Amino acid sequence: MKIVQLNVYPVKSLQGITLEQTRLHAHGLAWDRRWMLVDDRQRFVTQRQLPALATIGVALTDDHLVLSHPDVEPLSVPLAEPEGNLRLVSVWDDHCKALPEGPEVTHWLEAALGEQARGMSLVRFATEFTRAVEDDFLDGGAAHTYFSDGYPFLLTTTGSLDALNDALTAGGHAPVPMSRFRPNVVIECDTPWAEDRWATLSDSTGTFQFTLRKPCQRCKITTIDQQTASVPEPGEPLKTLLALNTQPDLKGAHFGQNATLTSGDGAIIRVGAALEASERDA
Repeated sequence: MKIVQLNVYPVKSLQGITLEQTRLHAHGLAWDRRWMLVDDRQRFVTQRQLPALATIGVALTDDHLVLSHPDVEPLSVPLAEPEGNLRLVSVWDDHCKALPEGPEVTHWLEAALGEQARGMSLVRFATEFTRAVEDDFLDGGAAHTYFSDGYPFLLTTTGSLDALNDALTAGGHAPVPMSRFRPNVVIECDTPWAEDRWATLSDSTGTFQFTLRKPCQRCKITTIDQQTASVPEPGEPLKTLLALNTQPDLKGAHFGQNATLTSGDGAIIRVGAALEASERDA
């Protein structure tokens, strides 16, 4: 097995960036989910409410986060932390401390997306604040994340995508790309759903290790084209995932595994790295 793709999503629910290598941290890949959009109630906004967020491109330079959209000029946001008062924002049931970016971001969002973006602002996770992972398992206890849904890493495999696409095709539906699932680490593995049996995943040199914590329950974002924001086939691939029932003990459709970093904080992770898995106890 080996890593075939690494993705970071600096702004929650905007387009991702595919990298050849990046740095690992306990809270996720470098710059992953460091920012998110909030409404006028300071609650997180994602493609679930606003599919058009999928049309906003994201890039990182040495000094800036750069947002792009076909209808407006790109906007650069300094990577240096902004000055200003901390703000309390919510993501799911968690309340997090964040720093607001300038009002020019709000104006840019409204110019790019129109009335549907009115009142939204961009906030940055305050690094002095710690957000524990969903259902913190403790293990000695320090797993945390920024603005991800619940865990700092999402791992998927090519074998599971192939199996899903075979089922979609057999049902008369179009196959879907891996981007629909917004993973951080994509692993080349021919065995479908093998990741659901893994306890840990390490690189062959012992530089880092992930512990797989929980199957990832999928939502309507998987139905949204991650470049155009269109929904080519309403309900798919969720309906097919439900029919496959890969997690018979759980409700909902699942694809991929949520994970935490158990060793290797600060290490470099690279595409092409060979991997070894340990299996869960039966």
